[in-house]
This record gives sequence, C-alpha cells and structure tokens, in this order.
Amino acid sequence: MVLRSTSLAALVLLAACVAPGDDAPSARPAPLASEAVLAAAEQAPLQRGNLEWNRPFEPFTVIGNIHYVGMDGIGAYLITTPDGHILLDGGFAQSAPAIIANIERLGFDIADVRYLLNSHAHHDHAAGLARLQRASGAQMIASAPDWPALEAGRFPFGPSEAVRFPPVRVDRVIADGETVALGGVALTAHITPGHTPGCTSWSMDVAGADGARHRAFFHCSATVAGQSLIPPAYPTIVADFQSTFARVREIDADVLLTNHPGFMDMHARRARQIAGDADAFVDPEALDAFNDRLERAFHAELARQSATQR
Repeated sequence: MVLRSTSLAALVLLAACVAPGDDAPSARPAPLASEAVLAAAEQAPLQRGNLEWNRPFEPFTVIGNIHYVGMDGIGAYLITTPDGHILLDGGFAQSAPAIIANIERLGFDIADVRYLLNSHAHHDHAAGLARLQRASGAQMIASAPDWPALEAGRFPFGPSEAVRFPPVRVDRVIADGETVALGGVALTAHITPGHTPGCTSWSMDVAGADGARHRAFFHCSATVAGQSLIPPAYPTIVADFQSTFARVREIDADVLLTNHPGFMDMHARRARQIAGDADAFVDPEALDAFNDRLERAFHAELARQSATQR
C-alpha cells in the first residue's frame, strides 16, 4: 500500500515538533479519551484472527522481576520494582481490562504502574494504552516517530490505516539509547525502525533463578506485516529494516521477549517452566536465530514485491 501524502505530511510535521528526549509540548491539548470512547472500544467486536490473539492467558513470572500479563497472542510485560512498576504495551482496546486483571492476579496493582512504554503504534499493541493510562495515572513514554500516531489514535499507513483506537497522551518522547529508570531497574530504548518508523525495542538486566545476571531484550518487531516495500510505505522503510537487522546482530541478550508470544515460543517455554525448568526463557541463541529468520523473510518479501513491479 502506498503511503498517502497527507498522512505522511501529518506524521512528519508532528514528529518534527518534538526534540528527542524532550517532554511532549505542554501547549497542545492532551488528547485524552473519554470513558465513553474507552468503553465503546472495549466492547467493539474483534475480527476473527484478532479474536484468537486476544484469548485470555494465565499471567506468570518470566524471569526475575519480569512478568507476562498479556493475552494468548498479544504480549504485555510488567516489570516490577520497589518504587513502582513499568508496563510495556497495551494490546487491543479489548485487551486492557484483562491486562489489568492479570496484573492483579499476580498480586500487583495497576495504580502502582509509574511508566507505560510502547513497542510501536499499531493498534494491536497500542489500542489498550489509553485505558491503562487512565487506570494507572502512569507517564506514557514513546518514540518521536510513533508519538503522533499514538495521540491521533490511528497509524497513518499500512494494513491498519483504517483502524481507529482510543488516543493516548504521550508525556515523554524518548530517543535511541536513553533509559527509563525506576527502583533499581534501567530500561534502555533501542529505536529499531522498519515495522514502524519509531519501532522501539527495550533491554534490561535481570537476575535469573540461577542467581546469574541475564540480559532481556524486548523485541519491537521486524516483520513486513503486509506493508509496501516497493513502492515504499514511507521513504526509508527498506533501509530502516536493513539497519535494524544489522543492529540487532550486535546486541548481546540471552532472554528474548516478543510482543507476539509465538515469536519466542512462549507456550512451549512456559510448559517447560511449569515442569521445573526455572530458566526456560534463558536462551543465548534465541535472539540471533529470530533476527536471522526475520531478515530472510524480509528479503523474500522484498524480492516478491520487486518482481510484481517489473
């Protein structure tokens, strides 16, 4: 799908208003969704495939202070600290009540979440953020390129272009390499564009059941996901994907966490964990293998789209 020029212009203009690392401009009205908008979005029917992704899943501790609180096919992670918590991703609007319930089932309180993070502004990871922000009062943090879509409640191109979701107020725009620190935890932002221009992966140190220190990497995504590479959905999309694959190859992490749990074999690893393997999610080879798989899929799709243009 070709990016509409009006959508691109709006995205570029809004992103240019924020310097990396600065707070969102206070002069603009905060686009807070009303309770009526939130309730309507949560009660709206999901399409069949999305309905399957949104099936409930029992929350659990992945490793150390990292907990899975998402759905069967859509990830959300709670990072707990003595000074409050950090929540990464909000799923669909219809996922948010279940995420809140999952947090409570683990013995935590949504009101203690201090920071909301987003991997990227597609509706299956961002539509629940407005409810989670209202329930927690947390500060919403996102990348500059994806911030305008979050506040507009719509990603401006690609297969989800027509999908509206409750807008969320972005309180802080984060740049590549900056950190979110709380209660002894430091999450580092890695801008890994391609899937969206501001796709943001995150990394942190975590202690495993074996007492050793591990490095967790929350992978944003690097799937093409139905987007147009030729002609480009946005001007630098092909170069962005290629730079992301190269960059991820340089990252040293032994706990791969993804926003679609199937990408990290969550169900199989969770079964191993339940069976007694306390470090089932520790795998030094997983990130490289996943990155290689995504890169092969990207080049295959690029070749396919190139052939159709001849």
